[in-house]
Amino acid sequence: GLSGLPAFPPSPSIARVPEGVRARRATMPEVVSLCKGPKEAYEAFADKGAELCRKPLLKVFHQAVYAGIYIGFGGMLSLVIAGGLADVSKNNPTIQSYVFAALFPVNLLIIILTGGVLFTGVSATVPAAVFEKKAHWSHIPKLLAISWIGNLIGGVIFALLVTYCDMNLGATAELAKHTIHKKCSKTFLQTLIKGIGCNWLVCMAVFLSGQAQDMAGKMVGIWFPISCFVAIGFEHVPANMFVLTMGLLAGSEETVLDALWKNMVPTTLGNFVAGFIFVALGYSYAFGELGGNNKSPMVLTRCSSEEFGLGDDLADALAANDHGLKAMPASAPEPSAKEAAKDVDIGDSGVYLDFILSPASAFAPAAKAVVEDLKSAYMLRL
Repeated sequence: GLSGLPAFPPSPSIARVPEGVRARRATMPEVVSLCKGPKEAYEAFADKGAELCRKPLLKVFHQAVYAGIYIGFGGMLSLVIAGGLADVSKNNPTIQSYVFAALFPVNLLIIILTGGVLFTGVSATVPAAVFEKKAHWSHIPKLLAISWIGNLIGGVIFALLVTYCDMNLGATAELAKHTIHKKCSKTFLQTLIKGIGCNWLVCMAVFLSGQAQDMAGKMVGIWFPISCFVAIGFEHVPANMFVLTMGLLAGSEETVLDALWKNMVPTTLGNFVAGFIFVALGYSYAFGELGGNNKSPMVLTRCSSEEFGLGDDLADALAANDHGLKAMPASAPEPSAKEAAKDVDIGDSGVYLDFILSPASAFAPAAKAVVEDLKSAYMLRL
């Protein structure tokens, strides 16, 4: 993947790496995988949140509205097909639940693979970026509010449109009314706990889709956790924004206030707790800054180049920055052998070597992150 790019001169730090470590590096076999390890997947997860923090708020809102509409597509599909199985499922209601759960993940497939913004995903990716010191904490409430409002607008618009088209009738309407009644019949605490269980699984879908590097793998990684939470009966606030609206428009006995207080408020809190604590904080401790872990040295392309202002031609960007490198000071202190090898990280998938690079200040700001990754790759290939 580095052919055609300008070769970097060997770093003086290479000579300082202990001979035994260099020999081991030279004989390491090249491993090719279509699935990232959990450490690399978590770092990409945090980078996803950092990238979102850099986007203009209008773009975030735009993608949140789109995500709410896509939720409507999947929710409507499930209501129409599963609603038609009412007679078949009288003696075995599991059939209806299974079909609903099997069809629903189509919306998350579209949302995740097209860059949509869901409140549930934001509650984990943005805090992860904050824990990894890639974003300021103030982005958390700001992006949570924008994504929640955008999802609500998208879901309500889609529900109004399909109702206007006389598609919220018959078996579909009956299932929608049954669903809102069921979702508003639990206690506040019960619904909150169900919201925690839901978003833990939803965030795992985002995590697993980031691990897979091909379309089929991403689809499998998304489908299983999403269908799991739907079949179990957990609570997902963006989905409820659409489904509850469908029930209200179909003429349910519940009111807008019932839908808000008895479901959407506790579900929102539960979804946030799951994303912030159990996913972002938990995995930062396992693989990131909170646990004092070393960063993975594997070269990963995790964010779009436009976010760094690099454009499409990386070679021109590097050339414009004089390859992003400046001469190291002649008086740079010689690190000890212990310091040179301190970032050797032994993980589940083998031994990763993270060599000492030039100081961060030696890189041009615009190309800093890219140059660091490319320089690491250059040294690993020597």
